[in-house]
Amino acid sequence: MELLIVTGMSGAGKSAVIDALEDLGYFCADNMPPALIPTIAQFVNTSNEVQKKVATVTDIRVGKKSLMDFYKTFETLKKMNYSYKILFVDASDDVLLRRYKETRRKHPLLDEFEGSLSQCLAKEREILMNIRTEADFVIDTSKTTVAECKHRVNELFLDNPDMALRIRCMSFGFKYGIPSDADIVYDVRCLPNPFYEPSMKHKTGLDKDVSDFVLKYEQSRNILAKLNDLIEYTIPFYIEEGKSQLVIAIGCTGGRHRSVCFAENIKDNLVKKGYNVSIKHRDFDK
Repeated sequence: MELLIVTGMSGAGKSAVIDALEDLGYFCADNMPPALIPTIAQFVNTSNEVQKKVATVTDIRVGKKSLMDFYKTFETLKKMNYSYKILFVDASDDVLLRRYKETRRKHPLLDEFEGSLSQCLAKEREILMNIRTEADFVIDTSKTTVAECKHRVNELFLDNPDMALRIRCMSFGFKYGIPSDADIVYDVRCLPNPFYEPSMKHKTGLDKDVSDFVLKYEQSRNILAKLNDLIEYTIPFYIEEGKSQLVIAIGCTGGRHRSVCFAENIKDNLVKKGYNVSIKHRDFDK
């Protein structure tokens, strides 16, 4: 049985994640107190009518005290010999504030903090901080559409998610913020910038002349080689620790040229090594 525990910040997009998981055949239970998760798991495991893939959603809606049962639940599942994975859905506070204002939905902690949405989010993030640290997967929806969120879920769970390490290479622009779900972040703003070449200014690192420009410099090639060596060296340790998702984020100023070139080359190198790799260029169309 595949048991996936979905949690995260209110307004981050857990509903979209659950919709995508249902499309993949998961039996989904929303707003589930942690103490009931082992019961749901047992029901699914013994039922002949339900898919052996279950996703439960547990978040601040069940109450702060109920969330404290999370670690007891993990111990109970282990005693019952049920393996599980944790998916944390997140978004930046400014994005969450905007979404709440647009939808006019009420945050579960709003009454406690007398209408201060910023204080609600700060408290919720504090409560969930340790769970986010232990999550096997993190999806940051700050800069994604519903369709992109579904695509990310498909990347992670379309095949058996239990053992394989999913690696995602990502390019981004520092001017738009560092991806909050990144495990490894590397800054290539120290390299010559094609942006200042008139013929390349409006192109991206996917164009051959831009990639050739970035990699014609010895320092670029040396940094790329050393970065590939470092990533190849550390991946087995992530696997040994049981990590299921590794996000490698390469950043430059605008996320269009140098970071795209490096992310593509790192992805190609990992594919050659036989790893399960996807790629995302977050800001190259801005």
